[in-house]
Amino acid sequence: MDLPRYDLHCHSTMSDGSLSPEDLVQRAEARGLEVLALTDHDTIEGVYKLQELRSDLHFISGAEFTCAWNRRILHIVGLGFDSEAAELRQYFARLSELRKSRAEKIAAQLIKMGLPDLLEDAAAQSGGGSIGRPHFARAMVARKVVSNEQQAFKKYLGVGKKGDVKMEWPSLEEAVSVIRSASGIAVLAHPTKYKMTFTKIREAIADFVAVGGEGIEISYPGVTPDHQFHLIRIAKDNGLLISAGSDFHSPGQGWTDIGKYPPLKSEENHILSRLLN
Repeated sequence: MDLPRYDLHCHSTMSDGSLSPEDLVQRAEARGLEVLALTDHDTIEGVYKLQELRSDLHFISGAEFTCAWNRRILHIVGLGFDSEAAELRQYFARLSELRKSRAEKIAAQLIKMGLPDLLEDAAAQSGGGSIGRPHFARAMVARKVVSNEQQAFKKYLGVGKKGDVKMEWPSLEEAVSVIRSASGIAVLAHPTKYKMTFTKIREAIADFVAVGGEGIEISYPGVTPDHQFHLIRIAKDNGLLISAGSDFHSPGQGWTDIGKYPPLKSEENHILSRLLN
């Protein structure tokens, strides 16, 4: 099939993106996209907002599921699911409570470090979506606690800092199971971004396939031509659908934009052949 212009991985203010779902759609339209999946982290609130919009874009339901595998964090993009499925809604409701509790703990940790209580500020930055560390970073910039978000992570929120409060994430099996229960397709997001060797990536993919995973991203910002070649080979070896997306978060990130990712070296067994039929 001749593929339309698409982006199957991007974020809005409903998670850690800087554009509202409405503004994200306008940007996608301005760049000539035809198919869009909004894949906010562990929430489908943005999906509901898109359902209310009038647009020539074809919207595909999506979310990026954070999960645990062998003491590592993996991200699974769920696509084409029934956003009204009861099990899916219950899953995200539980994660919303976990994220809320985590946000309260982050705020408490920052107070112990001498910062003001930033919980309400971070909530305002989230635009009604789930609160994460990027929202605390933006709140710090707004309060002039730091000069930029990078400094906020370097001093307070980055890995190993007191504001880096861990969560007990669902397992890989649970994340894939809930996507499949809602008639969606589970896609392993950006496999080369987990700082794993290809031997370990293959191990993760084998476990992903074993629990029902059906797709893999092979094109996204930062993937090299050599990496994409290996990922295409892995996809073929495992009978996986291939996907691509910008992982767009903010217009301030010059290395990416909505609909912008390296050209695919192969479109064989593309996920859109399932999603658009």
